[in-house]
Amino acid sequence: MDSEKFITIIKRVVRESAIEDTIENLEDPPGRRVPEAEQVRSDWFNALSDDDRSKVGSIVKDAVDEAIFGLLSVIDGARAIEDGEDKGRLVLTYNGEKEQILNDPEVIGLHDLYNAND
Repeated sequence: MDSEKFITIIKRVVRESAIEDTIENLEDPPGRRVPEAEQVRSDWFNALSDDDRSKVGSIVKDAVDEAIFGLLSVIDGARAIEDGEDKGRLVLTYNGEKEQILNDPEVIGLHDLYNAND
């Protein structure tokens, strides 16, 4: 697996699931005893027009994209998680038939790949 394949998988497995699950939970919260706050949000969402529901879906998509982009920026070292001069480096490695570093600083960053060709 290389960095591009990793990002493709993240988009399919994480991004799409998060967006779909969030909208589905707004439409019909899971469980027998839905917390009141979730039910209030669901009632509000279900009362919206199709256009407004689409706008909420767009907001959910943007929020998911921002969260994943931020996490990938941290993994790449583009967004600091430590103060001071002695900062460590996160290394994301895939161990398959051969070991592959997915966030090699000499190659395009995962956060840049995430935003490319979307």
